[in-house]
Amino acid sequence: MPDNLSFWDHLDALRSVLLKSLCAWLVGSVAAFCCKDWLFALLMRPLGEGQTLINIDVTAQFVTHMQVSLCVGLVVALPLIVWWLYGFVAPALYANERRYSVTFMLSALVLFASGVALNYWVIFPFSFRFLSTYEVSPVVVNQISLSSYISLLLVLSIMMGLLFEVPVLTWLLSRLGILRREHLKRYRGHVFVAILIIAAVITPTGDPFTLMLVTLPVYLLYELSILIVQ
Repeated sequence: MPDNLSFWDHLDALRSVLLKSLCAWLVGSVAAFCCKDWLFALLMRPLGEGQTLINIDVTAQFVTHMQVSLCVGLVVALPLIVWWLYGFVAPALYANERRYSVTFMLSALVLFASGVALNYWVIFPFSFRFLSTYEVSPVVVNQISLSSYISLLLVLSIMMGLLFEVPVLTWLLSRLGILRREHLKRYRGHVFVAILIIAAVITPTGDPFTLMLVTLPVYLLYELSILIVQ
């Protein structure tokens, strides 16, 4: 997009990017919807042997299928959406800013995927097994609903993905002149406590083992941020 384009030309280009992004999301969602058996086999893998879910709402299974398809469709389309948005803003950036922005986007995507993977393989299975077997009284039987299971899985995945963005966020703040390495070193203890509190909030089990599973990787990423920040 040349620099001599008018405001309305830029607006039209942005509209084109948004429409392409919406179409990519729609195509990804339809593809995910059509792959129902494979998709839900993947989502149910952390459930464990012998565990079953219940459904008491006549529309819940279809609605859950739609919600999961939309989420997966967005994840599938996200690299394309980010690339198109980058193509829209790239002409306004200097050459070094373009290089940094590509590194920023790739790092953000990889770190988010790493957080989601850690939740899927480690944190969510431990959390679910704890919660599904916890009881306040022998007369209360746990019967986990499909919507409850999927909601917990999606929320924890998003939260872990966002927590893993710590290095990218600190790098961006350092580029803006807001953060310095000495600031990060000085407040190590405060940050560890803050991460511990956030981990306690987002992990529903409350047991020390799961708490450390969330806290330690995020704090190690904070230490990595100290190394990469100027």
